[in-house]
Amino acid sequence: MSLIEGASASHDTEELLRRVIEIIEGTRTLPLSSSVKLDNKEEVLELLDEACQRLPEETKQARWMMKERAEFLAKMQREGDDVLQAARLQAERMVQRTEIVREAQQTARRIVEDARDEARRLRLEAEDYCDQKLAAFEVVLDRTMKTVTAGREKLSLTPPPVVEPDEVRMAGAEDDGAYAGEDAFFDQDLT
Repeated sequence: MSLIEGASASHDTEELLRRVIEIIEGTRTLPLSSSVKLDNKEEVLELLDEACQRLPEETKQARWMMKERAEFLAKMQREGDDVLQAARLQAERMVQRTEIVREAQQTARRIVEDARDEARRLRLEAEDYCDQKLAAFEVVLDRTMKTVTAGREKLSLTPPPVVEPDEVRMAGAEDDGAYAGEDAFFDQDLT
């Protein structure tokens, strides 16, 4: 039975029951008594019987509608639970991603700080190494400068040997007068 037929049957049953109510309300009381006399007893019984026959069909329809409603509500509840579960999972994934990003950022900051510390340490070690090497080189240069200075002083204090022109001839050199006397020694410091 369709919903429209059910509504029509429900309306018919309601009409039957209203008709019974009208009949009972329209009954007259017996004189000198509070009792009523029902003249249409058979009609009332027929109306009530017909209403009773229609009620089980309406009850079936009502039960069917209640069952449909319960199934619909259960389906909506399941869908709502699914949506809620999906939202929870999405929120958890977002929290996890956020947590992963936060951890990655912390790790990155820590790595950068470690790298800066390591670079600072290596730079200081390199500067110390260079300073040590330059100090050692400075000592060597200082010694070399002292040796050079001492050697130059010794050379400036020692007179050059005098070469006699006869000695030059003995060595087999020709006498052109270029190597005679002090002209034979060239000191670049003397000017």
